[in-house]
Amino acid sequence: MVTYVRDQTGRFQQRPHYKPEELDRECENVITGFLKRLYGEVRYPIDTEDLKKLIERDAEDLDVYADLSIYGAEVEGVTEFRPGRKPAVKIASTLTENERRENRLRTTLTHEWGHVHFHGYLWEVEPPAPDLLRQQPNRDKIICKRDTMIDARQTDWMEWQAGYVCGAILMPKTAVLADCRSFVEEQGLYGDISLQSTDGAALIARIATAFKVSEDASRVRLLKLGLVTEAAVTRSLFS
Repeated sequence: MVTYVRDQTGRFQQRPHYKPEELDRECENVITGFLKRLYGEVRYPIDTEDLKKLIERDAEDLDVYADLSIYGAEVEGVTEFRPGRKPAVKIASTLTENERRENRLRTTLTHEWGHVHFHGYLWEVEPPAPDLLRQQPNRDKIICKRDTMIDARQTDWMEWQAGYVCGAILMPKTAVLADCRSFVEEQGLYGDISLQSTDGAALIARIATAFKVSEDASRVRLLKLGLVTEAAVTRSLFS
């Protein structure tokens, strides 16, 4: 069960504190249930159009051709919260219109869904006072930049949670563990797998392909699940 702690950012009086295993469990339940309702089965990688359907189910509006340049060149997603209504999600058109950016589109879609699902209710519980002078035009929006989509600092709790959710939806824990177990057995590996090793690189590439994500997203997910380590390769006494 989620616990609440003081919101040091000042946005709310209290904010939800989720353990990683809680986010993994909730995300896997959501995405597997959603896929089963669509197809009667769970299959990976998740289709990009299905990620859009997930947002359309839970948000009032999804615009994947938005011009977000007014927020800055690095902004690729914005979620707007409106008390009494479902959130509205905007995705930068540059991601949708360029096929080579599909992996970035997928991570942005799941990141914004994370805000919708895990943060939307906060605006209902603690709605902001009217901003009659329009001094804070973006206070009801979460503006997401490219470099915080998958691995924000934990002090930026909303972005960190949405970044974790991004990985947990695209690469559900159970499926990733099964794939990693197969890899270890096939390669006859024992002990930790280092990012600095050829095995580490091969595992990152394998997960990236299996779940249709970038190698950067794969690396971050494997690190957060403790399936690879940043430590240097250790040599055996007998090697």
